[in-house]
Amino acid sequence: MRVVLAQPRGFCAGVERAIEIVERALEKYGPPIYVRHEIVHNTYVVSDLKAKGAIFIEDLCEVPPGATLVFSAHGVSQAVRREAAARGFSVFDATCPLVTKVHVEVAKLHKEGYEFIMIGHKGHPEVEGTMGQLSEGIYLVEDVADVDAVQVGQSEKLAVVTQTTLSVDDAAQILAAVKRRFPAVREPKQQDICYATQNRQDAVKVMAPRVDVLVVVGSPTSSNSNRLRELAERLGTPAHMVDAAGDLEPAWFAGKSKVGLTAGASASPPAPRLPRCW
Repeated sequence: MRVVLAQPRGFCAGVERAIEIVERALEKYGPPIYVRHEIVHNTYVVSDLKAKGAIFIEDLCEVPPGATLVFSAHGVSQAVRREAAARGFSVFDATCPLVTKVHVEVAKLHKEGYEFIMIGHKGHPEVEGTMGQLSEGIYLVEDVADVDAVQVGQSEKLAVVTQTTLSVDDAAQILAAVKRRFPAVREPKQQDICYATQNRQDAVKVMAPRVDVLVVVGSPTSSNSNRLRELAERLGTPAHMVDAAGDLEPAWFAGKSKVGLTAGASASPPAPRLPRCW
């Protein structure tokens, strides 16, 4: 059996930065360091940081007065920022710079009178953070059907933003539907989907037709890892997502001669001892 490695794969710069912020905070201030939400969607990273003294929370009421708090790579709403400031926490912001770019664009255009349609997955922490930049005037759509049903306050000044870890193809399809319904809608100057997400999807598009099965390393909560698996399956290649080698099933590889291996942007790269064949 031949193992073909995708390139690029694994940690993006934003994920590495977020993990480093927590580790440096632990080194400088000592445990406990509180982190709002999982710093990145990676089971092993979270477990490792817990062992070092990080405490992951969802509600700021779980953080004691005067504690050190880190915002995760996914970003937070303005309400969370205000609460953290009011409670006097020492805050470190690990929000991915590409997510921050979206937040800045929303704030800038809101001052110019714009409302927003956001393309993303309901309940994802990045979506909640971006939607939470405004108290009103931002509407979430998850698919084309949502575009047909969404009711905006006004369409004269309407802009689109997207979750950064979406499927490039799905986002393009939904954006096309938005433009059909609202022809004057303002698109992002640069695509909101991050370059790391897009590059990993592009690699899978090339790899998937050339292998018999694809394995994606990534945690179940990782949006970008799930999109890699879905993309391969859409291209007709069986694909499976695993958190660790113990999740592999021998039946997946029965009769297969070439296996593709990639990793989501929040997953550490596959073992470097494997030869780089791609």
